[in-house]
This record gives sequence, C-alpha cells and structure tokens, in this order.
Amino acid sequence: IQKKACDKFDPSFYPRFKKWCDDYFYIKHRGERRGLGGIFFDDLNDYDQEMLLSFATECANSVVPAYIPIIEKRKDTPFNESQKAWQQLRRGRYVEFNLVYDRGTTFGLKTGGRIESILVSLPLSARWEYDHKPEEGSEEWKLLDACINPKEWI
Repeated sequence: IQKKACDKFDPSFYPRFKKWCDDYFYIKHRGERRGLGGIFFDDLNDYDQEMLLSFATECANSVVPAYIPIIEKRKDTPFNESQKAWQQLRRGRYVEFNLVYDRGTTFGLKTGGRIESILVSLPLSARWEYDHKPEEGSEEWKLLDACINPKEWI
C-alpha cells in the first residue's frame, strides 16, 4: 500500500525511501534495524511544497488501510510469557534507538527541550537481557534475521 502511495508521485520514491528507512532506523551498536518495513523521508527541500504535502498526506492515509487487516487478523491471537518477554526485548531496541540515534529525540535532549514531552513516546515497559539470542528457526529468530538483513518485501 505504501509503494502504491509513493508510485502516485514518483516511482523512485518507494525504493529510495524504503532504503532510507532501513538505513535511518539502524541500531549500529546492535547491528540490526529497529523493526521491519516502512518508508522514511525528511528534508525533501528540492520538491514543490504542495506536492510534498500531498505526498505526505497520501502516505499517512495509506497506513490505516494497511494496518487494520493485520489487527483484525491478529487481535484474538493468544500469546504466552515467552512471547511477551520477546515483545519487551523489542521495545528495549526501540528505547535504545530513540535515545541514542533518533534525530528529534537527541536534538531535544541536547538543547534543553521539555524532557517529559521528549520521553513520553517511550514504552511504559521494556526489557534487556545480556546477549539474548532467540532459538534458531523460531519466529523470534526469523524476525531478528530480517532486522539484521533487510528484505525486499515487494
């Protein structure tokens, strides 16, 4: 769905912004990306502002139609303690990325921004385990492998 939104404006946008996403959300000290999929762009000053507004709006409007089917499919899926622990570990990666690499967060922290406003985006709970490695072949291992080795999903 995001590719279709990008292609309405420029067929080079999706591959360019997907790579930008993979590169931007890279956690260098872990050698992995924060998550999977998506696009990222900013500072596109070489384009017409009205076109960029339309493009950003189209991209934003593509999120819900892509996300709702996932929620509908998974909303009643049971989970166990091991899966909850994995979710907490992935949230830890989100925290690491935001505090160490995210441009907006680091800018706010370095320039005396409102600390509560900056940190409110962090999850209420997260987890770290020393040198955690998921069992090879498990769903967690497959996710981590995709975070380490970005895939072409389309």
